[in-house]
Amino acid sequence: MLRLGTRGSPLALVQAGLVRDALIAAHGWTREMVEVVPIRTTGDRVQDRPLAEIGGKALWTKELDRALLAREIDLAVHSMKDVETIRPDDIVIAATLPRADVRDRLVGAESLEALPPGARIGTSSPRRAAQVRAIRPDLCPVTFRGNVDTRLAKLAAGEVEATLLAAAGLERLGRQDVGVPVSIAEMLPAPAQGAVGIECRAADERTSAVLAAIDHLPTHACVLAERALLAALVADCHSPVAALARIEGGILTIDAALYAADGSAHVAAQESGAPTDPAVARVLAAKLLALAPPPIRALFGG
Repeated sequence: MLRLGTRGSPLALVQAGLVRDALIAAHGWTREMVEVVPIRTTGDRVQDRPLAEIGGKALWTKELDRALLAREIDLAVHSMKDVETIRPDDIVIAATLPRADVRDRLVGAESLEALPPGARIGTSSPRRAAQVRAIRPDLCPVTFRGNVDTRLAKLAAGEVEATLLAAAGLERLGRQDVGVPVSIAEMLPAPAQGAVGIECRAADERTSAVLAAIDHLPTHACVLAERALLAALVADCHSPVAALARIEGGILTIDAALYAADGSAHVAAQESGAPTDPAVARVLAAKLLALAPPPIRALFGG
């Protein structure tokens, strides 16, 4: 039996189910051969403050990491956009499922342009807040945390006029009718958005081999490239960065943008190369930082 660790939120449990079902299909197993083990994380417990103020993305992963390294679970399932860039040496991203819709969805209005002047928009993402302000400087981002239903309830209660949610999460929850998609041209997504990743212990060759059967190689390569860009930028939870990689004709291309926190400035660039070439992310990071004015560079490695 494989013990599959996951956060306990509705979306996390759905994603864990997708991984379990993929393993069952790939190996001809029965459901009893994969046990889903919910683990409550600090990020789930603390909902009244932005993650960047209380420890960053590690609040989603540290309890799962501890359980994995303590051999209480054999693998851990994550939304890859929520996984910190630098991971423990003894944990590896062994597989990713095929990437879902990478876009954001706007809930509460037909478009950002349709919102009234000074409208409040709920988000705890520095990227989304900066992008919204870049498009509509008059809009007011408001800290908004919690699972999908919690955020929609806050919206319905009038705490904000609109919010932004990941399309992939809504679709996995069967809520694809909620909100309207925002084009990638208008709002480039967060690095690794829409991707579900599975980690295991680096020394666990048996589990790595089992997971290789469900690894979607194009998604894995794109996610690693986007995460390599974050590492090259020395980005953290306070850094408003958007990035999306794609592979076409055997060539990987990354589009990325960096923002000032208030959206008053941004820079964008693109770089292409072999899907496994680590230089692609490094060259792109150097391009972006060279273009960036001081208020943006201060949020990254410059």
